[in-house]
Amino acid sequence: MMESMEIDREKAPFTGEENKETKPIVVVLVGLPGSGKSTFSDEVMRISSRPWARVCQDTINNGKSGTKIQCLSVAATALKDGKSVFIDRCNIDREQRADFLKLGGQQTEKHAVVLDHPAKLCISRSVKRTGHEGNLQGGKAAAVVNQMVPKKELPKLSEGFDRITFCHDERDVKEAVNVYGSLSPLDSLPSGCFGQKKSDAKIQLGIMKFLKKVDPSGNAGSDPTVRQKCSPNKLSVGEDTVLQRSKMDSAALEKVGKSNELDITSTSGANSANSIPTLAFPSISTADFQFNLEKASDIIVEKVEEFIGRIGKARLVLVDLSQGSKILSLVKTKAAQKNIDSNKFFTFVGDITRLHSQRGLHCNVIANAANWRLKPGGGGVNAAIFKAAGSALEIATKEKAVSLSPGKSVVVPLPSSSPLFAREGVTHVIHVLGPNMNPMRPDCLKDDYVQGCKILREAYSSLFEGFVSIVRSHGVASIHNSGRPLESGGFQEVIPTNDDQKAKREADYESERSKKYKGLRLDLKSGASSLMDEEKIQDKSVNMTKSWASWAQALHDVAMHPNKHKNVILEISDDVLVMNDAYPKAQRHLLVLARVDGLDSIADICREHVPLLKTMHAVGLKWAVKFLNENKSLSFRLGYHSVPSMRQLHLHVISQDFDSIHLKNKKHWNSFTTPFFLDSVVVIKELEDVGRVTLKDDKCLAMELRCHRCRSAHPNIPRLKSHISSCQAPFSADLLQNGRLVSSTGCFCYQTIA
Repeated sequence: MMESMEIDREKAPFTGEENKETKPIVVVLVGLPGSGKSTFSDEVMRISSRPWARVCQDTINNGKSGTKIQCLSVAATALKDGKSVFIDRCNIDREQRADFLKLGGQQTEKHAVVLDHPAKLCISRSVKRTGHEGNLQGGKAAAVVNQMVPKKELPKLSEGFDRITFCHDERDVKEAVNVYGSLSPLDSLPSGCFGQKKSDAKIQLGIMKFLKKVDPSGNAGSDPTVRQKCSPNKLSVGEDTVLQRSKMDSAALEKVGKSNELDITSTSGANSANSIPTLAFPSISTADFQFNLEKASDIIVEKVEEFIGRIGKARLVLVDLSQGSKILSLVKTKAAQKNIDSNKFFTFVGDITRLHSQRGLHCNVIANAANWRLKPGGGGVNAAIFKAAGSALEIATKEKAVSLSPGKSVVVPLPSSSPLFAREGVTHVIHVLGPNMNPMRPDCLKDDYVQGCKILREAYSSLFEGFVSIVRSHGVASIHNSGRPLESGGFQEVIPTNDDQKAKREADYESERSKKYKGLRLDLKSGASSLMDEEKIQDKSVNMTKSWASWAQALHDVAMHPNKHKNVILEISDDVLVMNDAYPKAQRHLLVLARVDGLDSIADICREHVPLLKTMHAVGLKWAVKFLNENKSLSFRLGYHSVPSMRQLHLHVISQDFDSIHLKNKKHWNSFTTPFFLDSVVVIKELEDVGRVTLKDDKCLAMELRCHRCRSAHPNIPRLKSHISSCQAPFSADLLQNGRLVSSTGCFCYQTIA
């Protein structure tokens, strides 16, 4: 509901007055005794760099209870001293708040923070507390709360407030504390009403459960009301009968009883703004990509100026999470110098995944500074967006593209099942990849800013073209659509997947296949490693550009929740774990799993993962050596499948005898003896040299059966097995020279990988 702090006001993002002092704020706290008003103000004042004064009627008279007039006098003095003020009173109705809204005149902003907790909770807190400033505790406090509930009147903007924030639970309170605690002396907050429940609900949600009995007739003379049937002078503290006299409109009560959701409302201007198509985008080249900020800000403003006339009434918003963001400051200044319409383009501080719920800024399209793999993981914006959108975004992205080139973008319609859609109203995510100047990431340009600026211009052009295509072809109200960009959209979907009809057939097949393998899960009760039968999965020719089905999640579950699978784990550390392959294709066959969420396969790794892969290799090598000490006739290869059938990055440590009853068909054999099997040492070197791994498609699995030693061809698996049991031909020179083979007489390459 709340927000990280904001520097730039949505209505006037480019004032050009950097040194102008922001108006002081009078924050009127509204809440029943025990709702946490004093705690709220104390917490804000503890962490804030802005000067605050707390005006509490319980202590206003030299530490004793005072009067409202004294509170007004002290508050006025604090405002003259340049301080912002918390009015720590119950302020339960409009009349109690009215005089405080006159403080400071138009030179002061008027805010309300409503701690709208259930009366039952407030009574419980009040009864239990001791040493309260105003001595409002025990049964006396319960009686006061009980008397106040029927009089409670939630504040409205029409009273004269610039901003009202409603807090319904501790999470809301914590976020509100962070918002006001982050305000520097020059910061301001957008106006409007945030987090309010249904406007016609005058009592708290769930109050029906708090009443012991309700008069079913609802009659009290000519004034229909709902009354609790109990003695007006009797209190039962700590039970559900503490409310005695509650006059509530029965229609309002019925609506409250049916309401289970928060409805964020705002001023009329904010409401009209919510209907404007809006693209929120981060700086796609800075942060981890380490692009020069001055050059990046020039290009952002240049491209905004180029596209601002093509988006109609739509808006572009540059977003950053940091209050002191240099890129926002640079762009803001340069946009003001070019007189770019601040209603169409402005900067904004906040979490791009919670702009509506926390900041009141509705953006139906957000941009993601993606990685080339179009996968979750890493950090920053990419990780945050994938996490906020849930698996629905990953699935939808795979249907559109499986990778992205620098300077390009891809528009992905967000399914309504996504939390980002439901909570924030985001209908599209545009993945865009900018240039990279970070030597630790793929495709580093090594400070070649001629090429870098060219790519960055292409990236922003592609991003804005994608947004234009959404606005023109879908409109703001259209949510469910094909997501196909216009021919003239100017953005590129790299490595597209199959067409819609083929995708539908595959989805139908996947659904049937999921049903077939529904029962193939971890059976850990026996204490044996009985993971899903990978050999059966390989037989079905999975299209791995699709999302992972439920049956392919077993390894991921082990890696993420090892405590549930202790009986199948041979070794575990913070980074990796080791287990036997449940259906080994040789005498010795281990899996070394990466314990990193978001690394589903070898396709997800880049240069930054080299240390992890070296760790996996070292652990696998250690086990290979252990087995060699037990049986010197064995030899091993360590490697990855180009397209694995099971989710979670895992390294195979497999002996080269291939003596196993589970090796049954051509795909089993070819997955370990053709280029489809990527040797660990080769993967690590390629990552270190070029930052990515060259993958082989599953056509390798259909190759003819050949002996992995002498390369002789064989018509079927039985004939091949008969041959390899006696073949004494040496392994290929390539395996030996490149250290891909581990044996007692051969090479133990990468034993000491740094």
